Amino acid sequence: MTGTTVAGVMAELAALDDPKLREANERHGDDHGVNLGQLRALAKRLKTQQELARQLWRTEDTAARLLALLICRPKAFDGAELDAMLRQARTPKVHDWLVNYVVKKNPHAEELRLAWFADPDPVIASAGWALTGDRVAKKPEGLDLGGLLDTIEAEMGDAPDRLQWAMNSCLAQIGIDHPGHRARAIAIGERLQVLKDYPTSPGCTSPYAPVWIGEMVRRQQGG
Repeated sequence: MTGTTVAGVMAELAALDDPKLREANERHGDDHGVNLGQLRALAKRLKTQQELARQLWRTEDTAARLLALLICRPKAFDGAELDAMLRQARTPKVHDWLVNYVVKKNPHAEELRLAWFADPDPVIASAGWALTGDRVAKKPEGLDLGGLLDTIEAEMGDAPDRLQWAMNSCLAQIGIDHPGHRARAIAIGERLQVLKDYPTSPGCTSPYAPVWIGEMVRRQQGG
C-alpha cells in the first residue's frame, strides 16, 4: 500500500498541500496546507502504526506531525517522551492535538498535568491548564476548585494568549459543571472580560466565560 514508508507518506502530504490553505493557516501560526479532512482520510487508511508515527514526528513537518498524532498509539508513549514532544510542538494545532488526542489518553496524563501546570513557559503551562479543565469536567475529585479560581482571578487577565485561553476554558468548565462555584466563575469572567469581544461565528457559542457558562447550563437544563 502506498504511504507505508516515511518517504511515501511525505510524498502524499506534499501532493495534498494547498498553497492557499497554507497561507490561511499561517495567519494562525500553523505552517501546513493540508485539508484536515484529507489528513484524517489518510490516517484512516494507514491505521495505527506507532513506529511510523514516531518517524513522522521526527521529520518536524507540521502536517506529518498531525498525521503522526492520528495514527499513533497514545498509551505507548512514556511521560518523558510526551514532555519532549510538547516542547517540540512548534505550532498551535500540533500542540492542541498532542494534548487532546494523545496525552489525555495516556496513563501519565496526571503527572504531566501537574508538571506542566507549574512550568514557567506559558505555552507549556497552557497544556497543564487544558488537562486541568478536562479533569474539572471528568474527574474533579481532589482538585481545589476554589484555589483554581483564585489563580485564574489573579493571573488570567495578564496571561499570554495561549495560557489565557486555557485558563479561560478552565474557568468556564468550573462554572458549567460545578453549581456551587458558578456565581463566582461568572463574576470573575465579568470582571476580567477576557475574550468578551472575541469574534464568534453565527451558531457558535462565545468563549467569553459568562456567556459560555450560561449557554451550556441552559442546554444542560433543556432550555
